[in-house]
Amino acid sequence: MKVIEYGKENPDAIMLLHGGGLSWWNYRKEAELLESRFHVLLPVLDGHAGSDADFESIEKNAERIISFIDREYGGSILLMGGLSLGGQVLTEILSRRGDICRYAVIESASMIPDRVTNALIGPSFSSSYGLIRQKWFASLQFRYLKIREDLFDDYYRDSAAITKENLIAFTKASTAYSPGETLKDAAAEVLVTVGGREQKSMIRSAELLHGMLKGSRLTIREGLYHGELSINHPEDYAGEVLKLTGKEKL
Repeated sequence: MKVIEYGKENPDAIMLLHGGGLSWWNYRKEAELLESRFHVLLPVLDGHAGSDADFESIEKNAERIISFIDREYGGSILLMGGLSLGGQVLTEILSRRGDICRYAVIESASMIPDRVTNALIGPSFSSSYGLIRQKWFASLQFRYLKIREDLFDDYYRDSAAITKENLIAFTKASTAYSPGETLKDAAAEVLVTVGGREQKSMIRSAELLHGMLKGSRLTIREGLYHGELSINHPEDYAGEVLKLTGKEKL
């Protein structure tokens, strides 16, 4: 598993799992803000540009990350965070190993399967896949996703490098995912966050997570779209990490 690291000299490790179609640079600014206090681990999820494995399933990706933490960090780290697909992988990790981290941040992660969208992904992506390598199309997608401008080169390079098979695989997995009952036993202190301008199903997903995770905190960020907290407001995200872990302010 490819992992980008910041602040290697620090004893407290935190891991942040990027969104689908993005990569480790989703959290690059947060890592730069937090590297003086934490050892920041930014894995590349399976099936994404630069990863060492094709995407099989959310469950398989969760298993690989658990194995990595077991091997490299003795089975637990201080905090884990995840956006969208990364948030689903994190949710699966917590349902399997609820004590793998003391704190967690789950952002904009769907927990309600969408069968209609899932059925359309294969045919839709098969017919339009060639467009993702066109810069004009990537620019349209980029603006639709409301990602801050300085990340366009990263987005274009890495989205164009994702194979059609992987794109279909992780998108279908994301639209089919729902959390297991064992999630309720997770011991981590969890912040569940979602944008107030996201789809209603995403807000319902955040509420579902909050209900399952005892002692969790739910924040609905008014005015924000999908994933905007970590992508477009890294200072605020880093501040939440510091607050959650009891560290001093930035």
